[in-house]
Amino acid sequence: MVQQHDSAPGTIATLATGAVIGAAGLAWWLLNEADRRRRIGHQKAMLYAPRMQDGSEVLDPSGNGHHHNQHLEERVEKLNAAIADVRRQLESLGGGD
Repeated sequence: MVQQHDSAPGTIATLATGAVIGAAGLAWWLLNEADRRRRIGHQKAMLYAPRMQDGSEVLDPSGNGHHHNQHLEERVEKLNAAIADVRRQLESLGGGD
């Protein structure tokens, strides 16, 4: 009977320890979930931001469309040249297959 009386405080301590560990685990999971959602929201914002900026360059409310079209064409030419350079570098690394 004495052993059962002595084990009751041990059981309470074990339950309390389990509750603390469970609460810490839940808090850790909630923080990770909030951080993951924040990162996903940031990534989605970064995906859509360049498209909105590019679209605003094409639609020019001030009437200076010619200047912006010329600027856009120059950017496209630079991008095409950069793509061609990268393609040549990849071909030279690949052994000219």
